[in-house]
Amino acid sequence: MSTTIVASSSVPTREQPSALAIGPLAWMRVNLFNSWISSAVTLLLLYFGVKWIISFVDWAFLHAVWSVPETAPGKLDPTACRDAKGFGACWAVIGDKYRFILFGRYPFDEQWRAAICIVLFIGLYVVSAMRRFWRAELVLIWIGVLTAIGVLMWGGVFGLLYVPQDEWGGLPITLIIATFGLALSFPLAIFVALGRRSTELPAVKLLCVVYVELIRGVPLIAWLFMASAMFPLFMPVGFNPDKLLRVQVAVVLFAGAYLAEIVRAGLQTLPKGQYEAADALGLSYWHKTLFIILPQALRLVIPPLVNTFIGFFKDTSLVLIVGIFDLLTAGKVALAEPIWQGYSTEVYVVLAAIYFVFCWSMARYSRGLETEFNKSRRR
Repeated sequence: MSTTIVASSSVPTREQPSALAIGPLAWMRVNLFNSWISSAVTLLLLYFGVKWIISFVDWAFLHAVWSVPETAPGKLDPTACRDAKGFGACWAVIGDKYRFILFGRYPFDEQWRAAICIVLFIGLYVVSAMRRFWRAELVLIWIGVLTAIGVLMWGGVFGLLYVPQDEWGGLPITLIIATFGLALSFPLAIFVALGRRSTELPAVKLLCVVYVELIRGVPLIAWLFMASAMFPLFMPVGFNPDKLLRVQVAVVLFAGAYLAEIVRAGLQTLPKGQYEAADALGLSYWHKTLFIILPQALRLVIPPLVNTFIGFFKDTSLVLIVGIFDLLTAGKVALAEPIWQGYSTEVYVVLAAIYFVFCWSMARYSRGLETEFNKSRRR
């Protein structure tokens, strides 16, 4: 018996989903206009947002004063800014004071060295963020770049003019305090977190607990003041470290206590089976910690770690209480000139933009890193 197979001449085609089912319109319908309350709130926020954007563009660009004439060498005439005050920005203050804001009291003719240091810091951050550079050689890169930054900032060699630390300021100081503070406090935090969870060394555990609770119980401003005024009293006679080093030590100790608690939270979150599996393999304590426990624990606490990094990057502005000219302090001092005292808004907008770029970059990178690690864990 033969079987005849008849093929259908017409194959049904799949209907394409409409634009209201997928894509941006569908997302807006689900998230912004899914009820009359949500729609009203969305439209209200949209109205105020558009109104603010139009007002800002009008103030910052359309009616802004970008430069003012020079009546004499080194003497500017701010009449145009006074005429535009209230409805137009005066960006001429930035054009006149941007070098002081960025570099503080660093010698004018040597500010190219501070500018190169800023570029080196940014390049170091970019290289450190690339996973293909996460090797032992990265430590050598850090040592080489930081050594070059120190040579450029201090000088005194290779024909460079010596510049004492009291004349440093602006963005390089902010990057120096933040970079060294977080780079040195992170290893300290790991050791403190491990010591606080130790069961075989009760003295070490007690010391770590006292350190964390003591540091967290006192504001950062108090520690900066103590480092500047009281730290030299505990040093041997004739040994008086400079102001920047004292502030750096205070920042490292303060940040280390907060980061230690975040690392400890990651260690406690890790399932007990990971520890037991490492013990079953016969690994030593340090091999188990370095290759199995710490990588997984740190992966779990990326958001709070980066949040703390961002917070301490902004907290570098507190060093003004000990007389160090960081980025924010340099901006405030730039407004001391009488002709620019009424234009602080423009200066603070620029300072906020600089801080925002660095903090947003850290947040953006952490989100990408977290997504990548979560993807590998789901596999």
